[in-house]
Amino acid sequence: MKYLLVEDNLELAEAVSSRIRLDGHAVDHAAKIADATAFVDTGEYDLILLDIMLPDGDGRTFLKQHRDRKNLTPVIVLTARSQVSDRIGLLDLGADDYLTKPFDHAELQARCRAVLRRNAGSAQSVQTIGDVEFDAVSGHLRVNGTIIDLRNRELRLLELLIGNKGQVFSKQKLVDRLFSYDDDVSENAIEVYIGRLRKHLEGSEVRIVTLRGLGYRLDHDG
Repeated sequence: MKYLLVEDNLELAEAVSSRIRLDGHAVDHAAKIADATAFVDTGEYDLILLDIMLPDGDGRTFLKQHRDRKNLTPVIVLTARSQVSDRIGLLDLGADDYLTKPFDHAELQARCRAVLRRNAGSAQSVQTIGDVEFDAVSGHLRVNGTIIDLRNRELRLLELLIGNKGQVFSKQKLVDRLFSYDDDVSENAIEVYIGRLRKHLEGSEVRIVTLRGLGYRLDHDG
């Protein structure tokens, strides 16, 4: 998954970004509304974490514009305001959830997972396709009853492919979705991760198909 963190407190931003990366997700950081808008205009994100008090304006302005443009990317607001009326206003503007500062990083991670599951139309973290069971929280892949522990990048790549089963992803698209803007990554890295996942899925009903000149797609033989 790829996150956009909009937060002007650099110490907090670094702490949150580090936890996100530890989970194997990619994250871009914007300290201003203008930067956040530029990121959204040029990239695709699975989740936005949005502060309210920003140097060049109110995060609610960004949220309203985000929804007015019919952008459905889920947004969790990080706010120091604890009044019920403030929280209601954020939800009415289109926020999917909110978290009051200071917050526990474990709770933020749990709320991110919950919002992402809701956005994908699933109430559970475990997904089953044929004889393959995948748990994005534990990082476990079960193939024909055998549990395989996935590395972070393998985990997030499989999460992306399973969540968009049947969709074709080019190598560049996968780079964009799995790595941050500042990461220096070649498309060859995607080939390596695809190769590892194929080995893990050997003997199952699930396979990653290469469409020459187009990219990769996750298929189910059942």
